[in-house]
Order: sequence, then structure tokens, then C-alpha cells
Amino acid sequence: MEITNVMEYEKIAKEKLPKMVYDYYASGAEDQWSLQENRNAFSRILFRPRILIDVSKIDVTTTVLGFNISMPIMIAPTAMQKMAHPDGELATARATSAAGTIMTLSSWATCSVEEVASTGPGIRFFQLYVYKDRNVVIQLVKRAEEAGFKAIALTVDTPRLGRRESDIKNRFALPRGLTLKNFEGLDLGKIDKTNDSGLASYVAGQVDQSLSWKDIKWLQSITSLPILVKGVITAEDARIAVEYGAAGIIVSNHGARQLDYVPATIVALEEVVKAVEGRIPVFLDGGVRRGTDVFKALALGASGVFVGRPSLFSLAADGEAGVRKMLQMLRDEFELTMALSGCRSLREISRNHIKTDWDTPHYLSAKL
Repeated sequence: MEITNVMEYEKIAKEKLPKMVYDYYASGAEDQWSLQENRNAFSRILFRPRILIDVSKIDVTTTVLGFNISMPIMIAPTAMQKMAHPDGELATARATSAAGTIMTLSSWATCSVEEVASTGPGIRFFQLYVYKDRNVVIQLVKRAEEAGFKAIALTVDTPRLGRRESDIKNRFALPRGLTLKNFEGLDLGKIDKTNDSGLASYVAGQVDQSLSWKDIKWLQSITSLPILVKGVITAEDARIAVEYGAAGIIVSNHGARQLDYVPATIVALEEVVKAVEGRIPVFLDGGVRRGTDVFKALALGASGVFVGRPSLFSLAADGEAGVRKMLQMLRDEFELTMALSGCRSLREISRNHIKTDWDTPHYLSAKL
């Protein structure tokens, strides 16, 4: 079957992967309302395309934290990629580098920071969970720095793991032969079978529930890398993140895997963008499956987007080539959306190019 859009990879991945693995990647928390909403909310944003503009040349390049990338589409951190394909994170790293964009490596990767760095040049960020044992964190951050990673994406929405019922039913554990490679030498690399979700038990035992804003300052004291705060969905927290010196914000609800009934990230995006008032860049994570979604996020003020599940499903379907094709399709669709909206560069994409179902109708705003 010829793949013509990113969503089609999920069907192939579902057929190929063991149920426990597919369910781990695909599921959300509890009722999975936010999981559906992350997608559905995009369909409530419509375009206001401008016509008769010379779009013979279109530039989709951008810069993120000073790094030049080919497009505003980057790879989000997703855990345990060797469950999807034997090459795991190495294939994702090669595909992302070939596409000229940024990969974020998960703390819970099945390849180490050193192994990923060994695939060759590329701009890579490291996603960090803060463990109770801070020496583990210090070691990990230092290793990421030494391996050439350019930023830390600090996940802040996981003091405890969300209730993912399929993982409980499946008694999720890391398949035999796989470890969390970054923790292997610290005896923290195994996720064993329990009478619950093995990952939930692991998080309860290892991840620091006392993590607070002051720990951003602590993190800044142990690394010179810029820190992106991943998991902000309110204006209040966005303002605090700026105060504490975050280099950027990733608006994320953890792929709808933590707290259910939070808004879709595309809905939360605008309040975060308004709160930071241009002081730091804001990125969107969650629900992006089309180039049109990328355009909508940028029109609402995002500096770029991160994609998670599409990279896992394309990896499962066709390894490195799958991830390359997935990124190329998103890029091509995004470029087409720009052309059909009358935008030749990212700076020409504006709020006026879209309307949302939460906008105030013009006849009302005239009276206000």
C-alpha cells in the first residue's frame, strides 16, 4: 500500500507490533478524552487564505534556540523506540538529521546518548526526568552535554505517571533484551512486570515527586545548556517559567497520557503565547498529523511543533526510511498549506490566516 499521509502509519504499526507495545504507544490516560481532543481541536480551526500572492518561492526554514533547521517540525521525545524497531532511536536520529531538523531523545530511550551521538552530526535535545537521586541527574545531564546535545527539555507534568488503563491490563514491562540504556550502568535500566503497569511502578520508585520551580535554578547551576520547560498548558505557569529563566516552553499534555480532561494543546497554546509576550519561544507538542496542523500552530503563535506518535508508528512500519518519509510528508503538506494560504515565509503566517471556534465573532467584538 502506498502511504499518502502520516495517519496511515498507525494502521501498519498496529498490525506489526505486539499488542502490549502498540497499546503503550497509542493509548492515553483514563477515558482518553484529551487524546481524542488533541486531534479533534485542530478541526475547529479554519483557514482564511489570502489569494493572488506570488508563491513561486516558499521558504520553510527557521531557527530554534539559534540553530538553523530545515522546517518548524521537530521530533518529540518518545520512550523505548527499540520496541518499535530493532534500530530504535538510532534510526530516528539518522532520519531526523537527514531531514535537517531536531530530535529530542527521551530519558527512557533504549539507546544511550552516546549511541545516538555516534550516528553522526545532528542537532539533538535531551528530554529529562528528574530522579530522586540527584547524582543520577547530574551524571545524565553531563553525559548529554558531552555527547553534543544542545538543550534540555525538562518534563514537568509527571510527578506521578498518569493512569493508562491498557498498560495496567497488559501488565506493561520492557520486552526481554531491552533496557533503558541511559540508566543501565546505574542499575535503574529495567522495567519489570508487576501486577500493575511496570512503568507506573518504576516512576513511583524513581522520579522525584518533590520537583518544583526552584529545581529549574538547580538545573541551571549544573548545566550551561538552555532549558525548555515541557508540559506547560496555562498562562500562569508560562509566566513563572519566564521568571525562572526557561529558554523556551513546550506546550504539552504529554500526549494526553497524564491528566485526562485537560484542553487540547492547540487550544491551550494561545494563552501561553500571550502570557510570555514574545520573551521566549513557545512550541506545540500534541496531535500534529498534517501540514495544516503545523500551519495552524504557527498562526496561533508557536515557533515550531514537535511530533511524537507519528515518529513511533513510521519507525515501526519502515524503520529509518519510514521516519524520513513521515517528516517529508509533513514538510510537503506544510509548504503546500503555506502556498495556498498566500504565505512565502514563516514570518508571513499570522493570526489573520485562521479563525477558531473560540474567536469572538466580529459582530460581537464591534459592540464590546
